Amino acid sequence: MPQLLLASVSTLAAAASPQAAEGSVATPLQWGVFFVIIAVMLALDLGVFHREEHEVKTKEAAIWTAVWIGLSLLFNAWIWYQDGSQAGLEFFTGYLIEKSLSIDNIFVFIVIFSYFQVPKRLHHRVLFWGILGALVMRGLFIGIGAVLVERFDWILYIFGVFLLYTGYKIIRDKGTEVHPENNPVVLFFRRFVPMTNDYEGKSFTVRRDGALLATPLLLVLMVIEATDVVFAVDSIPAIFGITTDPFIVFTSNIFAILGLRALYFLLADLMGRLVYLSYGLGAVLLFIGVKMLIHDLVHVPIEVSLGGVVLLLGAAVVASWLHKGK
Repeated sequence: MPQLLLASVSTLAAAASPQAAEGSVATPLQWGVFFVIIAVMLALDLGVFHREEHEVKTKEAAIWTAVWIGLSLLFNAWIWYQDGSQAGLEFFTGYLIEKSLSIDNIFVFIVIFSYFQVPKRLHHRVLFWGILGALVMRGLFIGIGAVLVERFDWILYIFGVFLLYTGYKIIRDKGTEVHPENNPVVLFFRRFVPMTNDYEGKSFTVRRDGALLATPLLLVLMVIEATDVVFAVDSIPAIFGITTDPFIVFTSNIFAILGLRALYFLLADLMGRLVYLSYGLGAVLLFIGVKMLIHDLVHVPIEVSLGGVVLLLGAAVVASWLHKGK
């Protein structure tokens, strides 16, 4: 298990190292500290605190949510100290955007787990490996995106137009629609992959009569992975709208995603109450999209970007709370 975690972190390092894209203010020491933190926390998470599968209760989820947020803010403070207030505010804004957009993932996870009737004690295991795979994929996406932005400045306009479309679509559809039965991964598995009918404990695969079979848990994991790729296409361009520094884009994105498992168990029962959150998320994407389209004409200070994101998300939460009161 530790060897697999180390290999995954090594892949992340290769995908998003300082050599992957120029223009980063980060030093090799900062990259090294970041990857050490990630490796240690992942090993502690699965290898120590969650070695045995169990249903994660609200108290445990709240503690882990506080740990991940606290760790992210400490790292943010270190960036602020090392590289100045501009870099510190860029990290915090990127982290807040990714954290907010990842809440939409929670709704999707709820639908997927419900559709496949995944036992609650196995939710953490699926989310852990799903998010670990998502980290590797996002590292590759961010590395490629950073290189494109460095070499082709006009790519920011494409990102901006894409965010405008995505923001409009989220507001128009009032959120993200999920239909697991039509997911290409589900259709592929059911047609081409030999699979058991029932869950086999925590195993993703089992061997029967010499044949290797997938379990439904592996299918759920693949659906989670495929779904995150779709979300990454929205969230990563949004952070490039805040900063083009690959170190800040990568670390803020990864810290936000790593705390998603705990946030899922903390907010799963509350998601139905955030009725206007989708409008806030869509408005944030529209705001960042406009910012990217006018970046050559109007310089929007990072303080204004942060204030706009906080205002839009705060208004959505307050509106949801008032709606709940009615």
